[in-house]
Amino acid sequence: MSEKKAKRIGIIVLILSLVLLASGAMLLWQSSTNKHAITKGYPGLGGNFVLQSAEGPVSLSDYKGKVVVLYFGYAFCPDVCPTSLGLLSLALRKLKTEELDKLQAFFISVDPERDTVDKLKTYTSAFHPSIKGITGTAVEIADVAQRYGAMYMKVDLPGSAMGYSVDHSSRYYVIGPDGEVKKFIEHGTSPDDIVASLRSVM
Repeated sequence: MSEKKAKRIGIIVLILSLVLLASGAMLLWQSSTNKHAITKGYPGLGGNFVLQSAEGPVSLSDYKGKVVVLYFGYAFCPDVCPTSLGLLSLALRKLKTEELDKLQAFFISVDPERDTVDKLKTYTSAFHPSIKGITGTAVEIADVAQRYGAMYMKVDLPGSAMGYSVDHSSRYYVIGPDGEVKKFIEHGTSPDDIVASLRSVM
């Protein structure tokens, strides 16, 4: 390889390295300064649904103008759901009354065989009055879960009194006043960070 060609390749490698470094620095800066910024949404994800609560049918479209938080789980869940709802309830208790008036949280059961609407009402009210339990047929729940990207799977437990458990993804879906999904809040997020995320969407 000629010396001139080697120098040219060296310059190209140097330029590419500088571009990558600059891009990485910009992404890092954006991440640190916009930790709770409103996202541009997730086109194609989500959409309206109608499920059942102890008080009657619940349609997402009825809550247009409010921030809505969705969480998929089930009342027999031994650890993940209680932890997630516990953290969410702590976050909701940090909000002002006027902020709570602009928000509704839903716990969507992925276990329609066992989670009746009355059971869900008792379960969710133990965490916070702003969390409403809702369910539907297996087909309806599968449709909603698929449209929001939530995953779950029934797992048989031979010899267990429970009979089966339900493995499921664990995240909160934050829907803006316009009805569009704005944020994901991952499992284990602290109450303070949940509050900051909710307020950014409000």
